[in-house]
Amino acid sequence: MTALLTHAEGLSHITPDGHPERAARLDHVLHALEPLDLDRVTAPLAEIEDLERCHPRGYIDAVRAKIPSRGSVPLDADTWVSPGSWSAALRAVGAATRAVDMVLAGDAPNAFCATRPPGHHAETERAMGFCLFGTVAIAAKHALDAHGLSRVAVVDFDVHHGNGTQDLLWTEERALFVSSHQSPLWPGSGSEQERGAHGQICNLPLAPGTDGAVMRRRYEDHVFPRLREFAPELLLISAGFDAHEDDPLANLGWETEDFRWLTRALCEVADEVCGGRVVSTLEGGYDLSALSESARAHVEELREAGR
Repeated sequence: MTALLTHAEGLSHITPDGHPERAARLDHVLHALEPLDLDRVTAPLAEIEDLERCHPRGYIDAVRAKIPSRGSVPLDADTWVSPGSWSAALRAVGAATRAVDMVLAGDAPNAFCATRPPGHHAETERAMGFCLFGTVAIAAKHALDAHGLSRVAVVDFDVHHGNGTQDLLWTEERALFVSSHQSPLWPGSGSEQERGAHGQICNLPLAPGTDGAVMRRRYEDHVFPRLREFAPELLLISAGFDAHEDDPLANLGWETEDFRWLTRALCEVADEVCGGRVVSTLEGGYDLSALSESARAHVEELREAGR
């Protein structure tokens, strides 16, 4: 059955009052998933060597040195750390790499990692956008280097461009990175002209107000054909749910059923090209009701695909 990887230490990453990326996000997601029949797995701590697949040791040590003994401190205007942030971030990366191990070994048909902090904005030597380490990019490199895969794809449907994942995979010809995102919107990257060192980056900017019907056509016309052409041996998903019409940080018009449709469609493509092997990691989503409903719909479709 679908594996759910998480850890209570994800709740120990504390941000200031009023910060949109807060512990309540993970709490609401886990509560929404509680009734589902899933293989619940304790997320392990990642090793430093896992982080080094994408980040230099000097950057890793610098992040660790910033972790306070009490309170919360900023790494930039948006990205904060507290005493529990280091272990939470290691659990997030550890969940993603363990999920890859499980899916590639056949121990689970697919997996969802309910962890925080998110990861898709963390660049090679820069924490930003609530993110410390490039979780999904590290998982991709783990699949390629530790498991010897030839091709891995990452699809990021968070409303914000996955600039960090793009940066970390820019020169990796074995990894296709696809990002759909609102544009213009922070962080300001993600144009169609950003194609990667080997043409393996595919950005799909969406105008403010884009609804689910337009999104579906864009994916059918551009993303699914690209995935079939690349034929990855594993599909990774950066699952941000902030494209929802109720999200306070953006202006797209997706509904919960659009996330359900997109998950089902991605799983169908994965069935065609890689035996249904999918690993999904939680990214954004800041309206708690929309986040929990959409995450549940996402995992329900993963579970149905894995039957």
